[in-house]
Amino acid sequence: MITHSLEQKLSLYHEFFAIEHDFSVNITTIKKEEASSFAQFMSRMPMPFKLSTEMNSIDQSALRSLQSLGNSAAQLVSFLNQQSQKIDLLVGYILSQQDEVQYRYQGIKFGGGGIKFIAPTVFSIGQILELKIFLLENNCAIYCYGEVVEVESANEQFAYKVTFHFIREEDREILVRASLHEQSKQLQKLAKLRNQENDR
Repeated sequence: MITHSLEQKLSLYHEFFAIEHDFSVNITTIKKEEASSFAQFMSRMPMPFKLSTEMNSIDQSALRSLQSLGNSAAQLVSFLNQQSQKIDLLVGYILSQQDEVQYRYQGIKFGGGGIKFIAPTVFSIGQILELKIFLLENNCAIYCYGEVVEVESANEQFAYKVTFHFIREEDREILVRASLHEQSKQLQKLAKLRNQENDR
């Protein structure tokens, strides 16, 4: 396994776009020897997280193939979207059961390179964390390992930047898509507020 300097790890964190957004994240510390191989990481991944990602990937590929059909597929697309929403609700419920209150922290920023969260708890730089990231409004939850790369003091709490130590590429893609989707929602909200102010 390649070892990077702290500076390189921070640049990996900043390599991807990240968006400020509140979300829940479950965090437990793990020993470095428990995070030595990707195969070991995969064997510890809870089944609901595996299913969530696979369902998300299936949805994306199905939509791409339907788009090639053009207008003739409009009713089929509508029906499939309704079915997909039902499944999303069920998966969202199953994933919410994985959110354990005693390990819950407040995430404040996420992207393809890592997350930022706040906590009263002290974690040290270089510490490996097991992360369960819940973005339930985007119908996704991600299981991964992260490494603390930066700590800042913030209002009697600490703000931590965590870069991904082990994450499946499809999960990283989901986080990238979710961050861009969230940015789009925030920009639309901002535009709406500006329009309301201009109308006064």
